[in-house]
Amino acid sequence: MTESDKSGSEKPDTPAGAEPAKPAPASGLLPGMAVICLWMLALCGLGLIGVITHHLPPGVMVICVILAIAANGLLKLRRWGWALTLAATFLSLCYGTWMLIRMHQGPMIVMVVVNLIFFLYLIRPEVLERVK
Repeated sequence: MTESDKSGSEKPDTPAGAEPAKPAPASGLLPGMAVICLWMLALCGLGLIGVITHHLPPGVMVICVILAIAANGLLKLRRWGWALTLAATFLSLCYGTWMLIRMHQGPMIVMVVVNLIFFLYLIRPEVLERVK
């Protein structure tokens, strides 16, 4: 027996100059992405209820449609869905911050914090690997 046989550190048989096989890219929806889609659909539902009860102007329905399309695209792991969701969370974060600072709406801090967490989650490399 030689020294390399005793140590048990044999290298797998690969042709000279060949790179070792890389693992397949991860696929599938992450739990955080599903939660973000539920949040977007909840915001869409709240907007629709506001329009139906005449508390919000009818133009809010356009925003609700965009939120629903973003959630659908993210659920299907599309790159455009990820980008639209990222934009929606950022704009919602900005709106909540404006309402908190300018209009002194204290409960908006919850919306700001949740959207900040979702924005930071969406820009993680693990999430970017999942979307096509």
